[in-house]
Amino acid sequence: MEIDRDKVDDAVLALLYLTRFYEKGPGVMCTWKGHDWNALDRLHEKEYISNPKSKAKSVVFTAEGFARSEELFKELFRLVDEPEADS
Repeated sequence: MEIDRDKVDDAVLALLYLTRFYEKGPGVMCTWKGHDWNALDRLHEKEYISNPKSKAKSVVFTAEGFARSEELFKELFRLVDEPEADS
């Protein structure tokens, strides 16, 4: 079966938003890297996350990666009837 890897990457990036946390202080958002390694490698190549090839159990979002992750999460998982909260 042929798959659209960009759509897979978008879904993984959206799910990374679920497991976000501040590890290294304010402004440095991390996320657990428990997803498909190929997708994580592609997200790193797209400069959304730090290199997943390390002993660490988490990766760091780039500013662009975190913003895109949040956007995709809301787009894919927000209830249709629910208004978006002001940030």
